[in-house]
Amino acid sequence: MILDVTDATFQKEVIESSGVVLVDFWAEWCGPCKALSPVLDNLSETIPQLKIAKVNVDENPQAPTDYQIRAIPTLILFQNGQPISRSGALPQRNLEDWIKGYL
Repeated sequence: MILDVTDATFQKEVIESSGVVLVDFWAEWCGPCKALSPVLDNLSETIPQLKIAKVNVDENPQAPTDYQIRAIPTLILFQNGQPISRSGALPQRNLEDWIKGYL
């Protein structure tokens, strides 16, 4: 499941979620962000228990500021509302291994 999350819905969709949520901080103009998109689509199918949230940093400045996003794409894994790990773009196999280490 991939959700478009805004500053207004971040609290409900990420912080108040139980389990693991992968948050992708991205922007429309970012080439590596666009390249990561099909990888995230595949992950949503291969790891169905993973919730994936995408935050457009240009349209939603508060969450990126709160989590000190300095470059995009930045991926942060949250577990029960707490950030537990962060990464940049990785190949799908590496992302799967990273995520499964927290499931």
